[in-house]
Amino acid sequence: MIINILFIIFVGMAWGITVGAGYVAFLTVFGIIPRLTQLTKTVSKIHAYEWAAVFGAITGTLAFLQQPTFALPSFLLTVLGLADGIYVGMLAAALTEVLDVFPLLAKRIGIDDRLLILMMALVFGKIIGSLFHWIYFIP
Repeated sequence: MIINILFIIFVGMAWGITVGAGYVAFLTVFGIIPRLTQLTKTVSKIHAYEWAAVFGAITGTLAFLQQPTFALPSFLLTVLGLADGIYVGMLAAALTEVLDVFPLLAKRIGIDDRLLILMMALVFGKIIGSLFHWIYFIP
């Protein structure tokens, strides 16, 4: 019994360290936070972005372990969801900017002169897909 518990603790810690190392590598190797500050023209606030990432990781870990429930008004949930979506979108934009994903994709499929059309197709596809999901699958 003790061996099983120790094994579960070991595996949990190992996976936690692995995920944490991947997160740190994602932020540092790709230079996500500095690029995000460049895109938003808020380079002077880079320390706030870094601390937000640290506190977000800690808060996410605690929320995952505690599984809290909140009874918030729908208006506040809408504002929080919008802020979350903007943050994730900016983070994804910084990542694609760092990796030059879209220019490479456009060159590979032969539409490098129509990069704006590709970007708008992705934006409208995301919007339509999200609306479809919200309208049909969210009660």
